[in-house]
Amino acid sequence: MWISRRLEEARRAFRRRDREGAAAAHDPGRMAASAEERHGGAASQYVGDMVYGGLDGILTSFAVVSGVAGAALGTRVLLVLGLSNLFADGFAMGIGALLSLKSEKEYYDRELRRETWEMEHYPDGERRELLEIYRRKGYSEEDAQGIVGIQTRDKGRWVEAMMVEELGLIRDERRPLWAGLATFLSFAAAGALPLLFYLAVPLLGLRGSVAFPLCVGLTAVGLFALGAAKVRVTGMNPLRSGLEMLAVGGLAAGVAYGVGALLGGSGG
Repeated sequence: MWISRRLEEARRAFRRRDREGAAAAHDPGRMAASAEERHGGAASQYVGDMVYGGLDGILTSFAVVSGVAGAALGTRVLLVLGLSNLFADGFAMGIGALLSLKSEKEYYDRELRRETWEMEHYPDGERRELLEIYRRKGYSEEDAQGIVGIQTRDKGRWVEAMMVEELGLIRDERRPLWAGLATFLSFAAAGALPLLFYLAVPLLGLRGSVAFPLCVGLTAVGLFALGAAKVRVTGMNPLRSGLEMLAVGGLAAGVAYGVGALLGGSGG
């Protein structure tokens, strides 16, 4: 979803309870400029896919690394499991994101065609339906009639109002292919972080015993950074969001390491 700079400024002002900042964000000139910029930030629509794909990637990859390290199975086994998980799971997530969004868009288009057909063949019934929706929302009869009159003057606005008010559906402007690619690439890029030092062991002449501590440190930085970046989607405090994700990742890694150590020690 596109997020304007004005909206970001309004959110920051709210977090600080800054009345002057909020007033500036709602300046008519700035609001008009934001509206003109609406179609200029297409890449920002996929921020959510990239952030959540990256978080899944680094968490699952680090869990694999921790489990193998806990079981002391060796660097080769760790790389085989880590890389196979990285690409297989990343591919599955990307395909899942693509198919999920594709299905949502197909459902939206199907309902849009139905609402358009009903509007064209049974306009009086659609007007009454929209009027009843506004009545239930608490509008007076006069106000509800006025809103319906405005909404039904234009067919495009009318059918969009029916989609939102009756069905609760809003068109998702993202493209399924780009959403899938953003999810896969971010999963692969972030998921590679826990494996970097193990890949570098033969190249840099590192001892295998130092790879895991270095992996833990780099992964911790990555988890915090992705958690902080998640505020672009959730609007949370960056420090709090980063620490929460660091705690979740640490807990997941601790469980995986403990299970690996337990099974590795009892496997003979």
